[in-house]
Amino acid sequence: MSKLTLYGIWLSGPTYKAGLALSLMGQPFAYKHVDLRSGAHKQPEYLAINRFGQVPALVDGDLKLCQSGSILLHLADKFGKMGGKTAEERARVREWLFWEFDKLAPNVYRPRAIKRGFLKADDNVYQLYAGLAGDALKVLDASLAKSAFLVGNEATVADVAVYGDVSYAGEAAIDLAPYPNVTAWMERIEKLPGFKKYEEVLPKQDAA
Repeated sequence: MSKLTLYGIWLSGPTYKAGLALSLMGQPFAYKHVDLRSGAHKQPEYLAINRFGQVPALVDGDLKLCQSGSILLHLADKFGKMGGKTAEERARVREWLFWEFDKLAPNVYRPRAIKRGFLKADDNVYQLYAGLAGDALKVLDASLAKSAFLVGNEATVADVAVYGDVSYAGEAAIDLAPYPNVTAWMERIEKLPGFKKYEEVLPKQDAA
């Protein structure tokens, strides 16, 4: 079996999701750093891997995939792990992935970008996104009041995707204290075998 290669940058939440899933599944992978500041993601050689010019990208043999949700589903299918045990669970996993992409990820990542100075915006813009993040976190907290994980009784790639958003809340200056079920769930994720923080998963340079 050929080794997987993940392309990304260590500051990227979506890249972290892919790397975390691989780590939780116990799968080794090569890592290629994509320097966004120098425009490496817009160069022809990278566009041949990811036609959208974004990170992450995953190369699995002849298959080149982009978009973190697509990568997570591919990994779950390929390795038979974290994808849900029944047809209904697999459908619920996809449902959470689409919800996360729509309601949670942009409203955590954009405030984070503002606070880190990657995105220039006034406080009204920050408050708008942070408020929308709070709305999503309320939904998440209510769901996690009913179950230990998002789908079924084990962690799935839906948990990986959502954790890959919520774990950046601190950098976005979004307080998680009002969401005790979310913070308890995060602790459960962090105790899973193979769990790593983003700085442990994603190096700042290429890695074999």
